[in-house]
Amino acid sequence: MTREDIQNEALKVSEKKKRCGLGLATGLGKTLIGLRHMQKHYTPLKNILVVAPKTSIFSSWTHDAIKFKLDYMLSNVTFTTYLSLNKHDPREYDVVYLDECHSLLDSHRDFLKNFDGIILGLTGTPPKYRNSEKGRMVDEFCPIEYTFVTDEAIENNILNDYQIIVHQIKLDTRKNFSVKTNNGTFVSSEQHNYNYWSNRVETSRSNPHIVRVMRMKALQEYRSKEEYTKMLLKSISSKCILFANTQEQADRLCSHSYHSTNSESAENLELFKTGDILQLSSVAQLNEGVNIPNLKQGIIMHAYGNERKAAQRIGRLLRLNPDDKAIVHILCYMDSVDEKWVREALENFDDAKIIWKDYGVTLP
Repeated sequence: MTREDIQNEALKVSEKKKRCGLGLATGLGKTLIGLRHMQKHYTPLKNILVVAPKTSIFSSWTHDAIKFKLDYMLSNVTFTTYLSLNKHDPREYDVVYLDECHSLLDSHRDFLKNFDGIILGLTGTPPKYRNSEKGRMVDEFCPIEYTFVTDEAIENNILNDYQIIVHQIKLDTRKNFSVKTNNGTFVSSEQHNYNYWSNRVETSRSNPHIVRVMRMKALQEYRSKEEYTKMLLKSISSKCILFANTQEQADRLCSHSYHSTNSESAENLELFKTGDILQLSSVAQLNEGVNIPNLKQGIIMHAYGNERKAAQRIGRLLRLNPDDKAIVHILCYMDSVDEKWVREALENFDDAKIIWKDYGVTLP
């Protein structure tokens, strides 16, 4: 099958349903499918609502509409985020597109249950658990009727092949980690600090979610992954992108970075595209909408316990020529919740293409 075959097949399925969801791997053209579906339902009198988790996604819809000469429809389109969905009157719209429809929450129910028009949901990562909040919402308002996953696209020579290397790193036991408190600062070790937060997670009776977030932020601040990343970057000679946790970390690890507070970001990205520089660090902004020619390797410093973020970042490396092979490096703290997060993030990828390596191995 070709990319166009998949798009036509998905559109055919969606045309039979008033409420439908499509689960399509990164790189298969979800936005174009949405626009082609819009074209079939478009009249000058219809009002269309496109919902997405972030405003940066709207530019992809506009860009593709112009590219494929479908921009005449945009005057009828209103863009909004999921956060602002309930501010809209459902009676004002005829068709709703839920981009990244796995973002649906119970709080969106008021709008959707009062909307009587056509709904098309688009996602690369449908909810794994049907009984979860997001799973229930997707099943009710845009049930997934068609899927085409990453490995199917690779088998059909639409996306390039990949190998994922999980680098297992030990938490540092040396007392070199500075901890700030209301009473000042003291020095601990990564291992001791991690044990402290894990114990807090186990014993917390109020706001356990907040404590888990604080443990995650502590893991992101540990420097042992940075030390390992520096060694790994020295061993890579092909074009490589580094997904860092913070802007400060991105600046520390690469000579060239791409983020909102770096005035040279646009220039760095262009140099990276043309191959004048071979390493670029980024945070979240490069997840969507930007293609990098000949991007052969990537480093993901943290999986966040969120398979969608990992899938988006891995998907950045699946747009090479079909004969090429991308290498994805994921850093993981051994004997910690980080292992659980990484395993969950990789559940939808082929186990035969995933290698787990201990910290002491020779770098590839």
